Amino acid sequence: MTEVHPREVLICTIARLLDGVRHVAVGASSPIPAAGAMLLRALQQAVGAAGPRISILGSVEHNFFTNGSAELFDCAGQGRIDAFFLGGGQIDGRGNVNLVGTGDYPQSQVRWPGSFGSAYLYYVVPRVILFREEHTPRALVEKVDFISAPGVSDDGVFRSGGPIALLTSKALFRFDKTRRGFELQSIHPGYDLTAIKDATGFQFTHDSQPEQTALPDRQTLDLLRGRVFDEVAETYPDFAAQMRRELREIERAPSHVS
Repeated sequence: MTEVHPREVLICTIARLLDGVRHVAVGASSPIPAAGAMLLRALQQAVGAAGPRISILGSVEHNFFTNGSAELFDCAGQGRIDAFFLGGGQIDGRGNVNLVGTGDYPQSQVRWPGSFGSAYLYYVVPRVILFREEHTPRALVEKVDFISAPGVSDDGVFRSGGPIALLTSKALFRFDKTRRGFELQSIHPGYDLTAIKDATGFQFTHDSQPEQTALPDRQTLDLLRGRVFDEVAETYPDFAAQMRRELREIERAPSHVS
């Protein structure tokens, strides 16, 4: 059996989460989400479909905007972006995102880049996927120190957008809008429910025996490692080179997959 890189699991999971979207936008520092969107497009084009439009801020090849974020915001407000990705220094169990810093604002102990347009996009993009590779109680907290973008809104507040999922290096969570909290959907290979609970600072619901996150088949891996990483390299050359280097190391190592 072919060894699968942990980040390939994330990329393939993102492609499944994006199934059905017409237009997905990706931030300038998001190589894994971008690869997931490109993989979905490649898979759909392989069977004769057009695949989604992909807008990557900072990309020359994969960005039809000419005025930076202003056009992105206009496009989202008009309902012409179906999916977007948000991360944060902290994410809590209600889907709140903190991009400002830790500690009591404005005397934050640690400062991050800032909120930019996260709150606006969180409100108007219908399918927001929260993505954070780090899965620790430091990153996934009970309550964020500062709300850059709220995961839920009060009754009576018009909101067409919001979180649908949280993807980390260890697991995939679905966001339950009725309960206003996360449900564990699947656990990535190498982890179990105890490990997920120990690494998560907020409470979440789960089945007694959660599913394992699906692994890609050989055809999908070939497409990812060939065409998709070629496309990713245009915007994220260091990421593509690192992935290919680590994949070569995996191929040379003795297989331990049963």
